[in-house]
Amino acid sequence: MKQFVTTLLILATLILQAQDKYLTKSGSLGFEASVPSFEEVKAKNESVTVILNTENGEIAALLLVKGFRFKNALMEEHFNENYAESELYPKATFRGKIVNFSMDGLEGSKIQKVTIEGKLDFHGKTKQVTHITANISKNEHIISIEGSFIVQASDFNIEIPKIVKNKLSNEVHVAFNFDLVKK
Repeated sequence: MKQFVTTLLILATLILQAQDKYLTKSGSLGFEASVPSFEEVKAKNESVTVILNTENGEIAALLLVKGFRFKNALMEEHFNENYAESELYPKATFRGKIVNFSMDGLEGSKIQKVTIEGKLDFHGKTKQVTHITANISKNEHIISIEGSFIVQASDFNIEIPKIVKNKLSNEVHVAFNFDLVKK
């Protein structure tokens, strides 16, 4: 009987822990580093894996750098070979936390403005990123998170050659949209 109760408690704990996680493998993340009057430098990756722990607001994301799609195939090739060096650095990750996160604030399909802080790892460099602004909401069994932030290409040791320096911004605008379901 004691083994049965112990096993039941362990299973209940595992089930409760599993209910605290929301996940997507089809999140969307895009960036733009365009300069006015020149060709648009913009890409999107629609296979970002994101997990949210609703117990404590911790959030983690992973994407394959080669998953970014550009309008122009040549630009995509240059991005992967010359800037992101995706053969050497195939993944980008983010590990952070939604500041003051509470599931209670998401009841009734309310949209909550939040701040996310954490560490972004890209191109072999890790950078603390703060003040990521986002909107978060819950509709039935889906938690939606969308927001944006700005990073500097130079913070990740991405060198922009002089020949294209006036066509490509060092300031990179990043936008994301994730619809997470219970794991």
